[in-house]
Amino acid sequence: MVDIINVTKRYGMKPVVQDVSVKIEKGKITSFIGPNGAGKSTLLSMISRLIFKDEGEILLEGKDIHKGKSRELAKKISILKQSNHINLRLTVRELVSFGRFPYSQGRLSSEDWQFVDEAITYMGLEDIQHQYLNELSGGQRQRAYIAMVIAQDTEYILLDEPLNNLDMKHSVQIMKTLRKLVDERGKTIILVIHDINFASVYSDYIVALKDGKIVKEGTTEEVINRQVLRDIYDMDIAIKNVENCRICVYFS
Repeated sequence: MVDIINVTKRYGMKPVVQDVSVKIEKGKITSFIGPNGAGKSTLLSMISRLIFKDEGEILLEGKDIHKGKSRELAKKISILKQSNHINLRLTVRELVSFGRFPYSQGRLSSEDWQFVDEAITYMGLEDIQHQYLNELSGGQRQRAYIAMVIAQDTEYILLDEPLNNLDMKHSVQIMKTLRKLVDERGKTIILVIHDINFASVYSDYIVALKDGKIVKEGTTEEVINRQVLRDIYDMDIAIKNVENCRICVYFS
């Protein structure tokens, strides 16, 4: 479990996350939703210790994440940020192998390469694994970066806008893969996502933020309703039930 207790983060005098408390259960997909500037990515970065909180506590399985060693934390939590460009000439396979760095320190064993191969297969990258990243489309590169995170084989996976640059087919593929990682491997996935329909269909738990504060948290049924969405997005969003999924109709 990740336990976030009264966490605040400021940039200068401006609070971007304000007194946020939430428990993130193990073995589930938890989605952070909300408008731009809500504090979603900042909160995700604080959970991974990429940036430091100003106030409050963040506990991973009861232990303060700021008191452990970075290498040990990297064996428990992996994160993919929105800005994930690497200015090196790498193949897909080489990039994915970076996920094994916390274990191998760059000297990969046969076991490490098994994790790499499995992640490449998981993301359907076998045919392009020897191509260079600069030869790929934006969507192919995004899938390669997600494979790198999968190869890290952490219990907790944090993804900041993982569907960036992906078309509909590959967005669905990614979300199905994340669902599979949770259902079959017991992973705990926390993601920032703008598409509320993907959040609705694939999440176990949704945390809605606005202006750095939690507006609502709960199951899809509790969060994906007309009044809650109006409070979050300042617009009226109709909700339709399609094959037992709550689908938001926000384009009319």
